[in-house]
Order: sequence, then C-alpha cells, then structure tokens
Amino acid sequence: MFQYDSATVSRARLAVATIFLISGFVMGSWAPHIALVKERLGLSPGALGLVLLAMAAGAVLAMPLAGSLITRFGSAAVTHVLAVANCLLLPFPVWALSVPQLVLALFVFGASIGALDVAMNAHGVAVEKRLPRPTMSALHGSWSLGGLAGAGLAGLLLGLMTASVHIAVAAVPAALVVAVAGRYLLAKVDVGQPGAWRVSIPRGAALALGALAFLVLLGEGAVLDWSAVYMRTVLSADATLAAMGYAAFAGTMAFGRFAGDRLRTRMGAVRLVRVSALLAAVGLGTGLAAGNAFAAIAGFACAGLGFANLIPVLFSAAGRLPGQTPGAGIAAVATMGYAGFLAGPPLIGFVGDVSNMAVALAMVPLACLVVGLAAFVARAADAQVTQQSVPSHGLSDETTPNA
Repeated sequence: MFQYDSATVSRARLAVATIFLISGFVMGSWAPHIALVKERLGLSPGALGLVLLAMAAGAVLAMPLAGSLITRFGSAAVTHVLAVANCLLLPFPVWALSVPQLVLALFVFGASIGALDVAMNAHGVAVEKRLPRPTMSALHGSWSLGGLAGAGLAGLLLGLMTASVHIAVAAVPAALVVAVAGRYLLAKVDVGQPGAWRVSIPRGAALALGALAFLVLLGEGAVLDWSAVYMRTVLSADATLAAMGYAAFAGTMAFGRFAGDRLRTRMGAVRLVRVSALLAAVGLGTGLAAGNAFAAIAGFACAGLGFANLIPVLFSAAGRLPGQTPGAGIAAVATMGYAGFLAGPPLIGFVGDVSNMAVALAMVPLACLVVGLAAFVARAADAQVTQQSVPSHGLSDETTPNA
C-alpha cells in the first residue's frame, strides 16, 4: 500500500466526495428532462420505458469492464476521466433529434454512469483505508445531496431558459469542477494490480455480497417507482400526500448516510447492516400493514433510515475482499446490485397484477429481513486498515500488498 501523508489523504477525501456530489448532481439535472424529452419526441409511456432501458443496459455492461480498467490504470485515473466524461455526455440525450439518437445517447450516458459508479466507489474504499474512521456512507450522502441540488436547480432554471441551454449550463461547470477535483485523488494506490483486463464476474464472497446488494437495490427501486402508486391506489391518498412517501424515504436516507460512518465506527459493519435491515423490515412492514397513509409514510421513513447505509457498507466490504482487487470486487457487486434495481419495479408490478399492491410491496420488508439475517457476509468491511502518515513526503516509493 502506498503511504500518503494525512493532508494528502484529507484532500483526496474531499476530492472523491466532490465527485460523488457532482455525479448525483448530473443525475438530478437529467431527471426533470425525462418528461420533456418524452413530450418533444412524442413517446408513449411504454415507448419511453423501453428507451430508458438503453441507459440501464449501458450501465450494466460497463460496470464489469470498469473493474478491469481500474486494475490496469488505477481507480484515480479512471474516476477522473469518467467523471468529466459523465458531465460532458449529459446534454446529448436532451439534444437528441430522433428516437435512435436518444437510444444511442442514453446507452453511452448510462455506460459512463455505471463505470463511474464502480470507479469512484473503488477510490472511496482506497481513501477510506487510509483514514482513521469510515467515510463511505458520507460519500454516498454527498451523492444524495448532489441529486437534490441538481433537481432543484433544474426546477428553477427551466423556468428561465430552454431545456437545451439549461443542460449545457449544468454540464460544463460540473465538468470543470470534477476536472479540478480529480487532480487531488490518490494517483498510485491501485495501478497495475494483478488481474488487469479480467472481466469482474461475481464469485465466492463477492457473489454473496452481490446477492445482498441485489436485494437492497431491488427494494430501493421498488420504493422509488411504486410508493406513490401504493399510496394513491391502495390508501386513496391525494397527490400531495402520495408524494410524501418517497420524500420521507429519500430524506431519512440522506440523513442516515451522514450519520452512518459514526454508527459504523461504534457498531461495526455487520451489526450496522443487521440493525439497519431489520429497522427497514419492521418499520416498513408495520407501516404497510397498518393500512393508513400516515403510518405508511412513517414506514417509508423507517425504510429510508434502514436502507441508508446498506449499499455503502456492502461496497466497502466488496473493496476489501481478500484475493480480489477493490475495483473488481466492487464491479462484481455493483453489477448484481444494479440488476436488482432494474428487476425490482417490474417484479413488483407483476406481483401487483396477479395479487395486489399491498402484497407486492410486502416483498421489500421480506428482502430486508433476508439481508438482516445474512449480515455476516459484510464482515470484510470491518477490516479497516489505516495507513499512518508519512511526515515528510506525499507518498513513499515502497509498496505493500493491498489490505
């Protein structure tokens, strides 16, 4: 492991947090344009759903390849390049003049999102290993804040300028910020590791972590897409009250992520995963069973707190698996997790069709219960390795095997 002084590591932590923030900002900036693109190109809801699959397909295909790029070039270089590319690719779906152009733009944009997700998490683990306490939950909290800022700014600016101008105004400054931030990442932490160019296929402990990530992101995707539908169709809530379900989930998730690193220090990774998953299972399950809109909102709030730190801890564990490079481990787990995020909404919809929405959403607390029972799988995240600072140099020329 390369040795860095504490000031260098602190700057790297701020740099990678900035990249997480801007990544969230890019997604938040894109979200309000989806409806505008739909209207401009005359897409039906079904056609829009199919078109958006191109973005998901790009992300899923790019994630395993990102692990290979990281083992060859290092997570700092890959994160830096992809963060800038992700910002610069943001306008192209908005500027698309036809459906084929939109599909191509979304596929490439999605690939940059998926690969960047792996790279910045891998670098987050590299930085975390050199700190005296965990930081992954706060990094993911930065992403949540960025998403909120991107969507909020879009809501403000789209009333003052055209969609094409807004998306450029969002993309260019964001690219400049990450271009500068990337210079402060830890440049040599994981360059040229064994296994370069090997596609990251989940196996062993990575497969177990990936299975938990699949269940967690299945639940997140289900709440994102179906909470308001459940509130409206099952509980007869009005539009404002129906929106409060996901708002409560997202708000408590952001809060929980900024508290998560301190909780992980006190409780340990395994106990944090167990308690978080059981909180989500019991809170959401009780809220759904009550059959009352306000109880359901409280249940979604509990779920947000419970879900907040599950993915950060699972990714941290994936980056510490023995015998596997951090990039490869995170790529394998992230790919399985993202598959769950894609599978969750249609699975909930299918069960809702053959049964009802209450039964369908009950799958989410059940998935959380499984995660809580299998929390021991995340024990690798407790292998916190802090590299003591080197007083006179930014890094030494000596390396030791990655922990």
